[in-house]
Amino acid sequence: MSSKSPKSFSFSEVYCSIFGHQLKVSKNVTNHIHEYECAKCGMEMTDTAHGFLAKLTPKFKETNAYLASFHERRRRRSRQRQVVNAS
Repeated sequence: MSSKSPKSFSFSEVYCSIFGHQLKVSKNVTNHIHEYECAKCGMEMTDTAHGFLAKLTPKFKETNAYLASFHERRRRRSRQRQVVNAS
């Protein structure tokens, strides 16, 4: 038998289930992909490849970290080219 701890009751989760989440951007991964956090219940969400919101799982966190590093390298390289072309 697996013993799971009972889930505690939270008014903020009830509020969000009735009225919806109040999402605020917690991290800009790229220009088009962001991570969000609900101001009421703390649930984390992210943009998917299709433009929908999904719960932020460890797999999405890993993917977003890779996308952020890839995006930053491309931006840095683009800036260097602009400086070289301007001189």
